Amino acid sequence: MVLADGKTATPEELIEHVRSRIARFKAPKTVELVEQLPKTSTGKVQKFELREKEWSGHTSRIRG
Repeated sequence: MVLADGKTATPEELIEHVRSRIARFKAPKTVELVEQLPKTSTGKVQKFELREKEWSGHTSRIRG
């Protein structure tokens, strides 16, 4: 998640905010704050880069 300029929040505060508005089982268990998301030249988020970062070092992409 990228925070707007001048805004501050902790991952715990963000999760609690979401839990107060949607069903608790739908809320994320973790939140990672980053400076910026990887984007293409047209401004779309490069999801494959986020997936590679998340799954690097794992032999399988299945959790459970």
